[in-house]
Amino acid sequence: QVRLQESGPGLVKPSQTLSLTCTASGASITADYDVWAWIRQPPGKGLEWMGAVNSIGVDYYSPSLKSRTSIYRDAAKNRITLQLSTVTPEDTATYYCARWDLGPITTMSAYDIWGRGTQVTVSS
Repeated sequence: QVRLQESGPGLVKPSQTLSLTCTASGASITADYDVWAWIRQPPGKGLEWMGAVNSIGVDYYSPSLKSRTSIYRDAAKNRITLQLSTVTPEDTATYYCARWDLGPITTMSAYDIWGRGTQVTVSS
C-alpha cells in the first residue's frame, strides 16, 4: 500500500523559505513514469497545483509560483522536497503531496494517492 506523509514547520515567518518533505512508503519515487506533485489549499479556497517532479528528476512548476518554487527528489530517502521562498501570509495553506495516476499533471483528478496534508501558517 502506497502512503505519503508530509512534514515540515507549522509556522513560518514572512520572507522566509518554507521547506516541506513528503516521504513515500510502499513505492519508489524513482519508479518508471511516476510523477509526484505538491498541491496546496489555502483556507476557504480551492486546491492549487504548485508543481511536480517525475521519476527521473524532471520538474514542472505552476507559472504563478515558478519563480519561488523548487521541487526535487531524494532517491536515497525516497522523499520529495518542496521549497517555497519569500513566503507571505497568502502562502498560508494546507500542503499536500500526491502521486500522479492518469491525465494532465496539473489537474487534481489525475492524482490517486494523497498524503494527509500539513498545515502551514505564515505569520510574524
